[in-house]
Amino acid sequence: MKTISEKSLLTEFKENYYAYVPLTIILQSCIGSIAAMVILAQGTTTLPFIELVLCVSLCMGYNAALLAQAPYKLSFRLLGISLVVNMLLIFVNIV
Repeated sequence: MKTISEKSLLTEFKENYYAYVPLTIILQSCIGSIAAMVILAQGTTTLPFIELVLCVSLCMGYNAALLAQAPYKLSFRLLGISLVVNMLLIFVNIV
C-alpha cells in the first residue's frame, strides 16, 4: 500500500507541474469563490469582511506565486494552505 506524504505529493506536483498548474488554478479559484459567496451571504459586518480578505488574499497569493514562477515547494504549500483555509471558511459559515 502506498503512503501519502507531503514529500510524495510534492514530487508528483514537481513531475507534472505544467499539468497541475491549470487544474489547481481552476480548483483553487472555484473553492475560493464558493467561500467568498458563503462569506458574503452572512452580511457585511467586520468579521465577514476579515474572512473575505483572508479568502481573497490566499487565492490571489497562490495565483501570483504561479505567475511569478515561484519555487515548486512554495507554490505547493500555498495551494495547500489556500485550499484548507477556504474549505474551513466554507464549513464555518455554512453552519
